[in-house]
Amino acid sequence: MRRTTRSCLAVAIAALTWAAGPANAKPVKPVLHGQHWVAVTGKPLAATAGARIFMKGGNAVDAACAMIAATSTMWDTLGWGGETQALIYNPHTKKVIGVNALGVAPTGATPEFFKGKGYEYPPEFGPLAAVTPGTPGGIMVMLAEYGKLSLAEVLAPSIDMADGYPIEEQAANTMERWKDELRKWPESRKTFLVHENDPAYKGRAAPEAGEIFRQPELAATLRKLVETEAAALKAGKSRKDAIMAAYDRFYKGDIAKEFSRGARELGGLHTEQDLANWRVHLEEPVTTNYRGVDVYKLTHWVQGPAMLQALNILENFDLKSMGYNSSRYIHTVYQAMNLAFADRDFYYGDPAFPPEEPIKGLLSKDYAKERAKLIRDDRNDMDAKPGDPYPFQKGRNPYTDLLQQWHTVKPRVDKAAPNQWSPVSPTAMAEFDRTFRLGTTSVEAADKEGWVVSVTPSGGWIPAVIAGKTGIGMSQRMQSFVLDPAENPFNVVAPGKRPRATLTPSLALKDGKPLLAFAVQGGDTQDQNLLQFFLNFVEFGMNVQESAEGANITSYQMRDSFGAHESFPGRLTLTNSIPAWVRADLQKKGYKLEFVENNSGPVTAIFLDQKRGTMAGAAAWYGEDYGIAW
Repeated sequence: MRRTTRSCLAVAIAALTWAAGPANAKPVKPVLHGQHWVAVTGKPLAATAGARIFMKGGNAVDAACAMIAATSTMWDTLGWGGETQALIYNPHTKKVIGVNALGVAPTGATPEFFKGKGYEYPPEFGPLAAVTPGTPGGIMVMLAEYGKLSLAEVLAPSIDMADGYPIEEQAANTMERWKDELRKWPESRKTFLVHENDPAYKGRAAPEAGEIFRQPELAATLRKLVETEAAALKAGKSRKDAIMAAYDRFYKGDIAKEFSRGARELGGLHTEQDLANWRVHLEEPVTTNYRGVDVYKLTHWVQGPAMLQALNILENFDLKSMGYNSSRYIHTVYQAMNLAFADRDFYYGDPAFPPEEPIKGLLSKDYAKERAKLIRDDRNDMDAKPGDPYPFQKGRNPYTDLLQQWHTVKPRVDKAAPNQWSPVSPTAMAEFDRTFRLGTTSVEAADKEGWVVSVTPSGGWIPAVIAGKTGIGMSQRMQSFVLDPAENPFNVVAPGKRPRATLTPSLALKDGKPLLAFAVQGGDTQDQNLLQFFLNFVEFGMNVQESAEGANITSYQMRDSFGAHESFPGRLTLTNSIPAWVRADLQKKGYKLEFVENNSGPVTAIFLDQKRGTMAGAAAWYGEDYGIAW
């Protein structure tokens, strides 16, 4: 009997030791300490662009704009025709500003148009996948409103790179992998497939890693913006007005004309008026308080509020006592995400279009308490549904009929036998996996003056359609719309409307002062990774680098925002470090487990150390993210 007791005690101690251990584990990368500034982004060269701007006297907004521009020029899973979303802390007003530079659906983009072409959703590739370009406008408005330097200074690193830079392996191989798609579009073929039909490269069409990659048409477009700024300054315009003169040239001048011409030549819908009518919106972000920390997100035109909803739900549980990555902890976080993402999938959309989304009710603490009551500790809810937030904002739900019919998994109809539901094929599952984690990049910057910036730019990734002679690759964001109101009545495609995107920068303040800037790439995994990063930091006391490298879980129970918008309840990815007893208990709860070596996601972050007056940067070892500090 004594032996049994001792054995049980040993197992219990081992479990407790493991649960606490990762919080003290040495991270792969060091914490990046800085006194004057920190710049972190998706590639080393792009981080260097940010460092160059800081060393010229720019602030964190200037540096962030330079890093967005550099990553776009490098095609770091985004391009210049994509979209930019940002949160900025202004140390002078003590306020957080949201930057909405997401493009809109062009003229003629209606459900009837896409259905008439046989689409279940707008396509993933080609000119019909594109919303209007947002990143150029986002950079210029951020710079004009909150930066210090000129557009010429901030774009100088990107113009250098467009003239030619040694391309990194990831981008070069992505071009090669998508060469069949790129061949369909003449300007894309000319830009990316530089060795097409050259026998010396033995069938390789794309550039090789380390080769100088040149983009003369993009360089010309960027120089046009700089020339316009210079002419405006010479004419006596202010710094801000000169930058906005360049903005007008892009969206209302010869660049817009050539972009829309090139898009329509290839079968796209963009008109000059679509670009001229588009605007960057500076807006109020949404926020919630979690255990004394105020967390800020962009509102429901992106998925960011889902993380706030999950935090509100999790506040009803003692996560710390469960232990880091224990079975109870993993299960509880997974269930909270289920409920938050189900609401995302039904209620989120462009606030500029009716109907009005019930964001006040969705972020209500009382609503979260009711949602938390739905979590059972013995099993996964395979059909977690959206709730009804309207009573929590003293309203009435106009879509109760659609809500009652909604299920986590969409009905899959076999087209060969329309009355039969068909299982998912291995091919369909592989396609789901490809789209679910679709990458982008992230940008974090902070400076001694107090400016803090978090950005998740994206869109226009390879295989991008380059529009005309602009060198600008078109976005692929239209696929995040739905065509059927039964899926999400707030996110049905319409001309001039923004799709509900996955992009989700984050800021956190404590006692009214910046504490964290954090973001990550990876499609529908973004707010999953950011939620766990934040909990690592707040609940388990990890430092910023440990929090970024934490052994995250991945759920696939929400609807994919890309491709066929599928969902796979109970499927759960864990790291290999998860011990046998945790695995066994999760399987009893109904989870189908998968394992990988590293599942942190490419989190980038900056910790603002209020006690010491310094900054600490982090970049997870998941990808090629990189930071520089001084």
